[in-house]
Amino acid sequence: MGGVFEPLKGGGAAIALDEIEISILRSLAVQLLELIGPGEPEPDPDADPLAALFASDGPTEPPSDPALARLFPDAYGGPETGPDADAEELRAHSAEFRRFTENDLRTRKREDALAVVRSLDGLSPAGDGAAVLEVGGELRLRWLGALNDLRLTIAARLDITEDDESAVLFRLPDDDPRKPMVMAYLWLGGLQETLVETLSDTL
Repeated sequence: MGGVFEPLKGGGAAIALDEIEISILRSLAVQLLELIGPGEPEPDPDADPLAALFASDGPTEPPSDPALARLFPDAYGGPETGPDADAEELRAHSAEFRRFTENDLRTRKREDALAVVRSLDGLSPAGDGAAVLEVGGELRLRWLGALNDLRLTIAARLDITEDDESAVLFRLPDDDPRKPMVMAYLWLGGLQETLVETLSDTL
């Protein structure tokens, strides 16, 4: 399989991973979990779900950490929006939207990263040093979500955007201290792209 996802007959995708690749992916997913933080407590089964929805008390300000700001961006406007009245209104709408949605979004992102960790924990490399991971159904979508979140986080740490991606990533000298993170970023991009392709093959 050559380190990329390939479609499985009947749906799903598979990839061969060696011990080093498993270790890197697991470490990145665990770091993502630590960055996102603890999840929300379990809801009270006797509580009124409609009342709980309107009583939501999530954050209203974007995170100060640039990586978290990439993972939980403003829905409307943003820090770059100017100070005019329309911009203020957009920021107010964004704050209200964040208050009702960010906690759930954090929970989903944690579940995606946890799914990656758990599926990697179940792998046992064979004699040739590789193990085949098969993902299908919801797990495939969880992997897609986690891979995207990992790439956004690394991009924030490298201070790069899609506009300058090619110029920055492909021209770094080997002795640049960012090189290992760049290689991880590119590798994750390949995994994400080939996993998306397996989804399109089933449509």
